[in-house]
Amino acid sequence: MNKINKHNKLAKKRIIIESFMMLLIIIAPFLYNAHEYFPTTKNTDVSFLGFTIGANGFNNVSAHIWFLLTKFIPLYLLAIWFFTSKNWWYHVILIPMLMYTFQIFEIYYSNETNVDTENILWLLPVCMIIIPFVYFIRIKLYDKHVHGIDLEAMDAELKMYKEKERLQKEADDKML
Repeated sequence: MNKINKHNKLAKKRIIIESFMMLLIIIAPFLYNAHEYFPTTKNTDVSFLGFTIGANGFNNVSAHIWFLLTKFIPLYLLAIWFFTSKNWWYHVILIPMLMYTFQIFEIYYSNETNVDTENILWLLPVCMIIIPFVYFIRIKLYDKHVHGIDLEAMDAELKMYKEKERLQKEADDKML
C-alpha cells in the first residue's frame, strides 16, 4: 500500500510540473506581445512587481521590454526542451541557450551602445566543450547501431583472449 501511495504522489507531482511547463509554452505567444502594454514615451520608468523598469539605453521602456522578451521567451522554451528531451544530442541545445543568456547579460553589463554584436566569442569556449562531447556520443552510437560494433563486447573478447594466453603461458611454464 505504501508503494502505491508513493507512486501516486510522484504521479501528482509529475502532472503538476508538466502542467506548469505546458502553461509556459501556451503563454509564450501572449508574452511576446507584452511590450505593447508598456509606455513608448522617452524617460519613463515603470514599476512592476516591485521592480523599476527603465529604458536602459533603449529609446523607451517598450523597446527595452521588447528586446528582453525576444531573448527571454526563446531562452525559456529552449530550457524546457533541454530538460525534457530524451534525445542523445540534447546537449547541443545548450549553445543557443547560452547565446540568448549572453545577449541578455550584454544589455545590463556592457557599456556599448550596440548590443548583439560580438557575443559569439563568449560562446566559443562552450562550443569547444559541447561539440566534441556530442560528436563523441554520435560516433559511439553510429558505430554500435550502423556498423554493429559493440565496444563492450570487443573489450570482453579481448579480455577473454588475454586470459586464454595467460593460461596457455602458465601451462607452458609448468611443462618446462
